[in-house]
Amino acid sequence: MADAQTQQDIRTILGPRSIVLVGLMGCGKSAIGRRLAGRLGLPFVDADDEIEKAAGKSIEEIFADHGEPYFREGERKVVTRLLSNGPQVLATGGGAFMCEETRAAILEDGVSIWLRAELPLLVRRVGKRGHRPLLKVADPEAVLRDLMAKRYPVYETADLTVESRDVPHEVIVDEIVSRVLRDVAAPSENS
Repeated sequence: MADAQTQQDIRTILGPRSIVLVGLMGCGKSAIGRRLAGRLGLPFVDADDEIEKAAGKSIEEIFADHGEPYFREGERKVVTRLLSNGPQVLATGGGAFMCEETRAAILEDGVSIWLRAELPLLVRRVGKRGHRPLLKVADPEAVLRDLMAKRYPVYETADLTVESRDVPHEVIVDEIVSRVLRDVAAPSENS
């Protein structure tokens, strides 16, 4: 846990905003987000978990039953609702930041942090679990490469970028805390 002064400084910087983690599947949004929330004394929320609760089915089932556009609309509604809950650490799904409305809500009501990862790391991590609908194909590495080409230019619009890599999660949490303290301004009282 961060010292009390660091927690207070982060809360002042955030005001009513949330820390919102964005990036491709496998970059560590959930694992790092849980540790970051614990360090800051903030709630942790995984948007994918909340989408599954709202739909009463798994993301894989939502994709199979209704398709990706339906899922993205539900995701937009859930993320927008979650952002109204005040300061928290929110891990979003890999495609959430690609939706213009969702991205606008995140940029308005959150401090967005892109956990940027290189392809070999992503391939290694996502290969460990088979629950990702977009990767249920013959060549998941090709899908990830294509997603990187499409999504990385959009992810670059996040407020901060932190490299996700094979180091203890606490190292990345330390970097996020330092970057928020150094690079994020507190909301003005006039906004």
